[in-house]
Amino acid sequence: MINLAELGRAFSVCGKTDMRRGIDSLAYIVKESFNLDPFSGYVFLFCGSLRDCFKALYWDVQGYWLLYKRFENGKLAWQSNEDEVRELSEEQIMRLM
Repeated sequence: MINLAELGRAFSVCGKTDMRRGIDSLAYIVKESFNLDPFSGYVFLFCGSLRDCFKALYWDVQGYWLLYKRFENGKLAWQSNEDEVRELSEEQIMRLM
């Protein structure tokens, strides 16, 4: 199992994200919308409008990882304010996994 909590700081990008977006597009959102460095080694989490899946973008010095998780039952409780990024605690990350 991949443990996002072991990778360091993690941020949720609040609001809805088009889940068709790829690495470059998600990195652009991180940089331009929130003035954060997508090459920082932080994990950035994005949620779709149905709130049944999320994507995690992570830079590991050699390249990007783009992880996708879909829940078969249930939905995520995700912040809807699209102008915000929130840092997640280790406990919150573990609940996602």
